[in-house]
Amino acid sequence: MAAVKVQKRDAFMKKLPRFLQYLVLTIVALIIFVPIVIMVFGALKTRGEMFTHPYTPPIPAHWENFGVILKTPSFWLLLRNSLIVMVLSTAGVLAVCSLSAFVFARMQFRGKDLAFNILTLGLMFPITVAIMPVYLVIRQFNLIDSLLAVILVQTTFGISGNTLILRGFFLSIPMELQDAASMDGCSTLEFFWFILLPLARPALAAVGALTMIVSWNDLLTPLILLNSDKLWTLPLGTMQFQGQYSADLALTSAFVTLSALPTLIFYLFAERQIVSGLTAGALKG
Repeated sequence: MAAVKVQKRDAFMKKLPRFLQYLVLTIVALIIFVPIVIMVFGALKTRGEMFTHPYTPPIPAHWENFGVILKTPSFWLLLRNSLIVMVLSTAGVLAVCSLSAFVFARMQFRGKDLAFNILTLGLMFPITVAIMPVYLVIRQFNLIDSLLAVILVQTTFGISGNTLILRGFFLSIPMELQDAASMDGCSTLEFFWFILLPLARPALAAVGALTMIVSWNDLLTPLILLNSDKLWTLPLGTMQFQGQYSADLALTSAFVTLSALPTLIFYLFAERQIVSGLTAGALKG
């Protein structure tokens, strides 16, 4: 009888850590998911329903709020600006980081470790800390109030972390593969372009997806560098819209929902690529 009790206790103790893990994950998921659900519910309600019953499901659903937003020309202008910034920033990050990661992972030169350590120091200085010197540099180049300024800043501050991710993946590719390609007459640049990059698609997809999400949601950089409302991105336009229509929470919720919808859809499709790309080079660094 005592042995049976001990076995039951051991089985319970083995299951307890997993139960606690699922409990913590469930709580975190609810903390993230509940505000999104409330926002979507609010977008499908009238102004009065949003004030009187903010947490109940919209029955019946009112889709007029989305129609009002989609008929607003400024929304499409904000969407266009965000797309331009996101696409060009992502392209810049992928181009610069893949080249720098290749250099630090596959090539040998004096001062390599020191240069890489200096590069990774960028992780210690996020844009919120360095915004004042960034503004001064951009002003010196006469790029204030231009989308190019936002693209350059987002690309620059994405280099350190993404180079670290790609370098780990490049290091995981056997050196013998490069030696064999070299013996077959393949130059270093040809190996990088025709062999390494195709093999690095999971890591490149992860870096691209993360950069796109960060660029789309960036508020501080456009807020500091853009003055003209014709150049505003969606996060900046959302802040202005919330101030203008603060009394109409339903319409505001519809605007925020439409602004966040592209990143939510994109993340759902890219989530597997992000996870596989971030863990692909984790065993070797």
